[in-house]
Amino acid sequence: MNDRISLPKDRIRILLLEGIADSAVELFGAADYVTITREKKALEGQALIDAVKGVHILGIRSRTEVTEEVLAAADRLIAIGCFCIGTNQVDLDAAARRGVAVFNAPFSNTRSVAELTLAEAVMLMRGIVDKSNAAHAGGWDKSAANSWEMRGKTLGIIGYGNIGSQLSVLAEAFGMRVLYHDHTNKLPHGNATPASSLRDLMAQSDVVTIHVPETPDTVGMIGARELGWMKPSAIFINNARGTVVDVEALAAALREKRILGAAVDVFPVEPKRNGDPFESPLQGLPNVLLTPHIGGSTAEAQDRIGQEVARKLVDYSDTGATMGAVNLPQVQLPVRPAGARWTHLHRDAPGMLSRINECFGRRGLNIAAQYYQTDSELGYIVVESVEARAEAEAILAELRELPGTVRARLIYERR
Repeated sequence: MNDRISLPKDRIRILLLEGIADSAVELFGAADYVTITREKKALEGQALIDAVKGVHILGIRSRTEVTEEVLAAADRLIAIGCFCIGTNQVDLDAAARRGVAVFNAPFSNTRSVAELTLAEAVMLMRGIVDKSNAAHAGGWDKSAANSWEMRGKTLGIIGYGNIGSQLSVLAEAFGMRVLYHDHTNKLPHGNATPASSLRDLMAQSDVVTIHVPETPDTVGMIGARELGWMKPSAIFINNARGTVVDVEALAAALREKRILGAAVDVFPVEPKRNGDPFESPLQGLPNVLLTPHIGGSTAEAQDRIGQEVARKLVDYSDTGATMGAVNLPQVQLPVRPAGARWTHLHRDAPGMLSRINECFGRRGLNIAAQYYQTDSELGYIVVESVEARAEAEAILAELRELPGTVRARLIYERR
């Protein structure tokens, strides 16, 4: 009787880069994964290619670029964990073609980003940046000019997802009126109101903040035209993605005093590591807050991210569950298989399910459970059989030989 789940835990190699939180390591350890290598920094080029050889699970944050070349060198890789919100640092299509599942943490730093955004709005509405700089330089600027309370002002939120909707709730607690604009219909939180258009939102708002992902539709969505819709007394905040705002246009609007201030945490080009030089057309402008992509950089957020992504990776390795994967069909599975469990990722084509079932039918074996999901290109099926344990390896070999197979794994019940 084989009592292992997937590979024996001590043979599964995990590589964690970029100082991933201790909470991830603790969760892996609690799940009996012991072969863990940690690096505080990102790796690139040949160093990354060498490091991924023989690794089964790779954990990264935003600075490590997992390209086609890196994936080609990762001869044992089954999953990548992006311990952050974004996944654009990974070639998702290339990973899917190799059957490598990619997971992220889309919700764990929501509160951190929302709090930073609201804090920046307060700082900018009070002109704190310039007043603080003057005080550090020996000046004394005790003036109420261009300094307002948040209560009674209008916050315009572009992108009413997890961060935008939570920010909406916090802003209402400050006594703000909240407008939002999203490409899909979203139910409002509290008393928030959908704007009739992006232009309407920007024209009415005292604070405009953007919280959208980077997609072909959002790149450059805020430029000179959109900034021109804003009131001269309004401020603009981008804690989303650097490419969604034309920073040259934003700098021009600030220099020409067409808007009052801005806060930016993300940039089209960012240094790869701490200590590298940083340049932006927004530097040196009055009433501007520039921060080094720290929206989710709180101890609490990093702990939550570590737990969330590590749990998804463990679930995928132990059970084959793909819930939360951003590049594979998503299948939710019971933790304990009914006997032996096989997972089969394949290029979706007519007749594939029948061919998989024939592997069991010609042996006279009953299928105890079956789970199946497809997307536009890939299909993912999970099959369980109580009777097939003696022939488990033979069935796996046959599944791997089926035309269109991307990856097949055998997962046993622990007894």
